[in-house]
Amino acid sequence: MRLRLSVELLGFVALTAIVAELPRFVGDYRARELAIVGMYFIALLGLSILTGYSGQISLGHGAFMAIGGYTTAILTVNGFYGHPVRDLWTIPIAGVVAGIAGLLVGVPALRLSGLYLALITFGIAVSFPQLPKKFDHFLGGTTGKILNLAKPPYGLDTTTNDWIYYLTWGIALVLLLCAWLLVRGKTGRALKAIRDSEVAAASSGISLARYKTLAFGISAFYAGIAGSLYAIANAYVNPDVFPIILSVYLVVGLAVGGLDSLPGLIAGAALIYFLQNHADTVAKWLNHLPALSLDPKQPGISSVVFGAVLIVVMLLVPTGVGGLLRRVLHPLTTRLYTRS
Repeated sequence: MRLRLSVELLGFVALTAIVAELPRFVGDYRARELAIVGMYFIALLGLSILTGYSGQISLGHGAFMAIGGYTTAILTVNGFYGHPVRDLWTIPIAGVVAGIAGLLVGVPALRLSGLYLALITFGIAVSFPQLPKKFDHFLGGTTGKILNLAKPPYGLDTTTNDWIYYLTWGIALVLLLCAWLLVRGKTGRALKAIRDSEVAAASSGISLARYKTLAFGISAFYAGIAGSLYAIANAYVNPDVFPIILSVYLVVGLAVGGLDSLPGLIAGAALIYFLQNHADTVAKWLNHLPALSLDPKQPGISSVVFGAVLIVVMLLVPTGVGGLLRRVLHPLTTRLYTRS
């Protein structure tokens, strides 16, 4: 057990070192792209706790990201009693607000499971973009709200994109560590027991209501943090910043990364960003295949490419990147644990 713990901590230290040094080897714009990948990664961490560990399927995660983003926008513009809040301080507040919303959703969701729960949460994702249009005087309507952002901390010699990168991945690493500690502890064991069998978990004295609602709240908290960072990176929010399809993309990223593989979710987050923003590159590459001609500028081509790549990835790696890594490293880790 100690050796396994040491290996996992060593992996975390290696990931931290890579995150710290990566901006040196990429351009300023690439740093911004990697920052957005980090935001998706944070959202996927929360979704993994909800779906991968507690077994509750949610198609409304994008709505909780939107709640976090709008919370940051409102606080930086309107603030409390007319006093705007610095953007950095709005990040934890956005997480808490989204987390409370997740708890409120989690309570009625206790009566539902499987497909019915997925449909209810997807209904939340569909209905939320209508709220800014209904309360346009407060939420900005279709035009949205432009954030009142502060400059990077005094004395920090870096570009804006590098600052967003370090801010996002710094928070992501902290939340990754928190999620790792959570799933390794009593709460994580209870969530996995509920996922495997609710009847057996209840028979063992596990409170289904408490842990399933808690999973919703934690998941939404992570999504709120991600949405807040996404709003800060874009400097504005409107309904198009958090579209309905975002919730579906997040579920796709979770499946690609691995339902219960926290580090593997980085691959899922990267795939979400790449296929959303560089589908034309994939289309150009596919045009080299015989009897295939795709116009990268044709409307809807990004969705076609996204779906095609997802099918290929799921056929090749049905358990996600996390499952693939476990299979590859299993012989080595088994030998190490046996010797220990």
